[in-house]
Amino acid sequence: MITRVDHIGIACRDLAASIAFYERTYGFSVFHQEVNEQQGVKEAMLRINGTDDGGSTYLQLLEPLHAESPIAKFLERNGEGVHHVAFGTADVVAETEAITGTGVRALYEQPRHGTFGSSINFLHPKDCQGILTELVQSPVHE
Repeated sequence: MITRVDHIGIACRDLAASIAFYERTYGFSVFHQEVNEQQGVKEAMLRINGTDDGGSTYLQLLEPLHAESPIAKFLERNGEGVHHVAFGTADVVAETEAITGTGVRALYEQPRHGTFGSSINFLHPKDCQGILTELVQSPVHE
């Protein structure tokens, strides 16, 4: 079962400049930063609301590590902006199976590593009204 909007992923060319924009403009602050080699990104999570014990909603700023990363390709095609919407779930495997059972395609056969050590999967944007959709099971924040 989907429990919340976990985050909105935003592709950016310069992570530090994007962080500065969101801090200056909205007063958001960085909650977590990491490099995800598997996804080919440097990322920062900025908490919009919630608390450390769960239920938070974030902006995820994503800068490509290299020209072959999916975020680099997205930036090349679309420029900076919203890349995906992510929904939190207590069980990413069961949620993926339930959704794919309706005819929506998942991008991965098995969940992959995400932010905070979460398990993630993506749903194909062509099956989700043009929106790349991520499912997130976070051991830290569920």
